Amino acid sequence: MKYPIAIEPGDKRHAFGVVVPDLPGCFSAGDTLDEAIDNAKEAISLWLETVIDDSGKVPEPKSITGHQANPDYAGWVWAVVSVDLAELVDKSERINITLPARVLRRIDAAAKAAGESRSGFIAHLALKAETEAA
Repeated sequence: MKYPIAIEPGDKRHAFGVVVPDLPGCFSAGDTLDEAIDNAKEAISLWLETVIDDSGKVPEPKSITGHQANPDYAGWVWAVVSVDLAELVDKSERINITLPARVLRRIDAAAKAAGESRSGFIAHLALKAETEAA
């Protein structure tokens, strides 16, 4: 999944602050812009792990454009952080499944468009279905 992050510019005396608008309470910081983005990815992963462990719903990321309309982020810099939900589980397990080739092509195209691996995309759909059923 690709989550937009809002970065409050830092200076020589202040760190770069990071907020993840789609994940309430998820924030981070860094002394440099690169460090702030790296720390944001870690914060997002930890936030999502907690939600998954608690059987909560993983929020869908919204567009940067939609968030830019929020006056709280005026003058902030925007970036996108990609997180693979399949990497957030306790232990990966290799499985063998059989699917029609056309279905597999559709899964691969959708996963690519979402910026996820095939496994990550399938895991995301399964988690989404599980939380919607609850």
